Amino acid sequence: MLVRLSIRNFALIRELDIEFSKPFSVITGETGAGKSIILGALSLILGQRVDVQSFYDNTEKCSIEGFFNISGCALEAYFQENDLDYDELCIIRREVTPQGKSRAFINDTPVNLNQLKEITSRLVDVHSQHQTLLLQESSFQLSVVDSVAGNAALLLEFNNLFRELNEQKRQSEKLKAQQSQAQAELDYQNFLFDELEKAGLDAGEQESAEAEVEILNHAEEIKSKLYAAVEVLINREDNILKQINEIGNQLGVAAKYHPDITGFTMRLREVTVELKDIASSIDHLSEQTTYDPDRLEKLNNRLSFLYQLEQKHRVNSVEELIDIKNDIGLKIKSVNSLSDSIEALDAEINQKTLKINHLAENLSEKRIRVLPQMEASVLEIITQLGMKDARFKILQTSLESPAKNGNDQVTFLFSANLGVPMNEISKVASGGELSRLMLAVKSMISTSSLLPTIIFDEIDSGISGDIASRVGNILKKISEKMQVIVITHLPQIAGRSSEHFRVFKYTQDNKTYSSINLLNEDERITELALMLSGNAELKAARETAKELLRNN
Repeated sequence: MLVRLSIRNFALIRELDIEFSKPFSVITGETGAGKSIILGALSLILGQRVDVQSFYDNTEKCSIEGFFNISGCALEAYFQENDLDYDELCIIRREVTPQGKSRAFINDTPVNLNQLKEITSRLVDVHSQHQTLLLQESSFQLSVVDSVAGNAALLLEFNNLFRELNEQKRQSEKLKAQQSQAQAELDYQNFLFDELEKAGLDAGEQESAEAEVEILNHAEEIKSKLYAAVEVLINREDNILKQINEIGNQLGVAAKYHPDITGFTMRLREVTVELKDIASSIDHLSEQTTYDPDRLEKLNNRLSFLYQLEQKHRVNSVEELIDIKNDIGLKIKSVNSLSDSIEALDAEINQKTLKINHLAENLSEKRIRVLPQMEASVLEIITQLGMKDARFKILQTSLESPAKNGNDQVTFLFSANLGVPMNEISKVASGGELSRLMLAVKSMISTSSLLPTIIFDEIDSGISGDIASRVGNILKKISEKMQVIVITHLPQIAGRSSEHFRVFKYTQDNKTYSSINLLNEDERITELALMLSGNAELKAARETAKELLRNN
């Protein structure tokens, strides 16, 4: 339950702390005193949007803190899963800077807004005029049935499975589209692959062939130059080797008289050996170098073929052609593997669909089972609220295929008067009737709800007198199962509460502030008398106020 609400720098509130200690609390006050401000501040820690224009002082940050006793709320697992410190007194804080930057904390651990909304949705149900309008919507009506049927766990399993199934169906459709497109291109891809495969491509072959063609094209010239080199080295009369040998002889004579010359003769012998080896290699290469027109034609044809393939695939090397061939091969394999993937995925989809249908049947059975008791419960309460001729029925219809919440659609049918056919609530219920219907629904689901706190704002719209007293009784009954906080302008409801807060405005230093007081018994009598007659000192009004409190 909400045990304390702390507000700093919000609307007309500079600083305010409200402590709730009883199961049924009411907040009253004159129009414009600030009752809605308190609810607005609370909405911030429930994850609602921030309006920085709501700051009392736009130079300071706004801070809202809610202190919740969460013992018995079965939230330990949630805290552990989200790496949050668990404490039976959970502190939820929202801070907003003047620039509009918002931060949220759970037990001083920063959390994002989704986490904030998720946990507070398990702690507080705020009933406002907007939510009364939700009663007209089929999705809300179905959620009411699920709440009474206790379908939370089953519905969560169904929702998760349904989401997974839809994702798998989208994936299957995507794969089938890819397969269809790839299949249309498969013949061409196979042709390209076969062409490149039959080409027998080898890395480096183009450069090797181009070099060999260059040699063959100049074979005669190369042979001629090699022959001339051998002639100069060893064959002609005055060849280089003879000259070097003569030099060696001359140096050999001189070496008898000068020891340093011996080194030159040794080096000349080494040069002689190297030149002879060079001459031999050149002669051998000369013999091997021959013009081979057949080989040249074969190489040119191969190169021409490679150049055509490269031009076709817009590349410049055999290595790139090999890469393209490998890529095409992978594409062909992927097309073939798509069928296996699709088959496996469709098998999973079929299994999941069977499970979905089974869960949907279970949901339907549980929903249909509780409809009679729901109809009776709502009728009992709205009869207490003055609609003795009203009729209420929940129409269940089955969908052709499961939707996100199962196979069912429910419609609340209502008629307030005899002789008027029942119809959808949105078509026949007035504002006051909607408020009473919603109160009946809230009272009914309070027996099955795990929420510790419910807040009613404008639940008394369109009612007064004896009906207001009955509303107060119903709210009192709800408070036996959960904490009830009501913002009201009706004394009949305020008189039934366990504790009574009064919101008021005051001025100080030419500034207007809103504040709140917890009323003692005498103050409650004064406030109730004021609400009853507009005159807090009127004796009859004060006696009626005392009577309201005595009957509490």
